[in-house]
Amino acid sequence: MPSAGELAWLIPVLPLFGGVVSGMGLISFNQQINRLRKTVAIFLISLVGISAVLSYAVLAQQFSGVGSIEHLFVWASAGSFILPMGFVVDPMGAVMLSLVTTIALLVMIYSHGYMAHDQGYVRFFTYLALFSSSMLGLIVSPNLLEIYVFWELVGMCSYLLVGFWYDREGAAHAAQKAFVVNRVGDFGLLLGILGLFWATGSFDFNGIALGLSDALASGTVPAWAAITICLLVFMGPMAKSAQFPLHVWLPDAMEGPTPISALIHAATMVAAGVFLVARLEPLYSQFPIVGFVIAIVGSITCFLGASIALTQMDLKKGLAYSTVSQLGYMMLAMGCGAPIAGMFHLVTHAFFKAMLFLCSGSVIHAMEEVVGHEPILAQDMRLMGGLRKKMPITSITFLIGCIAISGIPPLAGFWSKDEILGEAFNSFPVLWFVGFITAGMTAFYMFRLYFLTFEGSFRGENEELQNELLIAAGKEIDEESETHHSGVLHESPWSMTYPLIALAVPSVFIGFLGLPWHSIFASLLNAEEAIEMTEGFAWIEFLPLAIASVAISSAGIALATYSYYLNRIDLKEIVVSRYPLLNKFLVNKWYLDDINEKLFVKGSRKLAKEVLEVDAKVVDGVVNLTGLLTLGSGEGLKYFETGRAQFYALIVFGGVIALVALFGILGPSPL
Repeated sequence: MPSAGELAWLIPVLPLFGGVVSGMGLISFNQQINRLRKTVAIFLISLVGISAVLSYAVLAQQFSGVGSIEHLFVWASAGSFILPMGFVVDPMGAVMLSLVTTIALLVMIYSHGYMAHDQGYVRFFTYLALFSSSMLGLIVSPNLLEIYVFWELVGMCSYLLVGFWYDREGAAHAAQKAFVVNRVGDFGLLLGILGLFWATGSFDFNGIALGLSDALASGTVPAWAAITICLLVFMGPMAKSAQFPLHVWLPDAMEGPTPISALIHAATMVAAGVFLVARLEPLYSQFPIVGFVIAIVGSITCFLGASIALTQMDLKKGLAYSTVSQLGYMMLAMGCGAPIAGMFHLVTHAFFKAMLFLCSGSVIHAMEEVVGHEPILAQDMRLMGGLRKKMPITSITFLIGCIAISGIPPLAGFWSKDEILGEAFNSFPVLWFVGFITAGMTAFYMFRLYFLTFEGSFRGENEELQNELLIAAGKEIDEESETHHSGVLHESPWSMTYPLIALAVPSVFIGFLGLPWHSIFASLLNAEEAIEMTEGFAWIEFLPLAIASVAISSAGIALATYSYYLNRIDLKEIVVSRYPLLNKFLVNKWYLDDINEKLFVKGSRKLAKEVLEVDAKVVDGVVNLTGLLTLGSGEGLKYFETGRAQFYALIVFGGVIALVALFGILGPSPL
């Protein structure tokens, strides 16, 4: 009987099979398949569930010390060139397989309740299955070329899911923005992959690391070329994991259904970039300057996301910028040469961020009963408040997520974030300070989200405020459609609350797998490094940094409590009155969207118009002139075709006389 590792190829294939079957059914028998919505959902959820069970078996096998399992076949060959494809399962891949299948399974169960009344229910589940399959295929890929194939499939599925409600203008634009920005990063990734093959003749992870090292030693590849290639490869993760300045697509992706936000932000698309950088650690570790660049980009992203989240009033966008910030932490760890710390934070963050997004979906689902299905109203925290009493499960799990992401022990976020800050302190103290300040900002804006949403009095029935928000967003108010919604706030159904409870458990306890003095997580990924961590651990080094981290997070929580729960001070008014430029800068998201709009969107449109004019006036003019000359010459020459040999002889004789006369005028040749 084959082992779980040998059956790992089924993990991405099962959701792919389900997605293809349901997708072909929608194409061929649309109405009939849509009537079987629950049957299709159970079918797809079951396949993802089987993949999850297989993933857990693979992870257990890796814990038992089986080691990496690799199965390859020759996909293409030409002479001495051989391109293998297949799958590989190692400790890092096993962790990611378990993570992705768990989150995907819970998101699909949640989606059954959230999308229950949506006409595109079956199409949504089909996209979810394909999205999950693409990410799982990326994880088990044994080389860069196969990863690139699944990388693009992940991008395609994200485009379909972000733009799922394509009839909404915002969703259509968000999908286009995500697609274009990721194509920029993917172009760099493709150039980097080709550059690595040119330098090493291999697509294999270990092969390119060893090959580039040998090429540098022999002098066949200059150092500047190797560094350039590494940075080009990093452009892919920059876009996919929303690193500055290619982060701008991720907040806009909130236009898609909330379950997609949870899946993208927790375990699939944004995790792909961090995972690839971790896979390439043997390559990047050869170039300290590349690691420094990655750490700088991560630090900027970390601070940028947190600073913008301070001013967000849209619940989902506040969480989106929180994800941008946390991804910055992960890249900071990668740049410091600590992939285990980065991967550990990826795992812990996936659970509590998925929970937070699903909680926001539960809130929005309830708000739509009161304010209608207009996203501007249903997602704005100025219309929320007092939901804790009406939605106890959602509020408790959201609070757990806030404590976890704020880095308060003993919840999961403390152990993973503190490990990253410790690595940054040892490598780049200045960047540690950026991460340290960001930790306080994170605690503040997360509890700001909690208090505005769940505490105080409910503000959703304020029609005057609703109209103000609609007008500010440029929406027209239709007086005929202004009706009092009869819905009452209530807790979401079990299909939505069960995943919240399931995600709350690892959000609290999974951090204990990464205790710095005995890290089970590190032992799984790299036993030798885990031994070094355990032997090198010192309380005198750990406690000051940990206490400082908890202290600044506690200060952020205290400030949020004082401002938004106790209402002792109007912090917003103070900032607006004393620092109007700073407030405007943050509200406008560092003006990065405006810069992109003017520089790239309008600039590319202007360039396209100029190219169109050149095409119309020059290219078309040359083509039309050629046609006219051909037509005119044809019209003229037709009179010389009489069919009489004497006439043709006369023309030849006249031509000879003309040539003799011409040469006579020019004189004899100087030769």
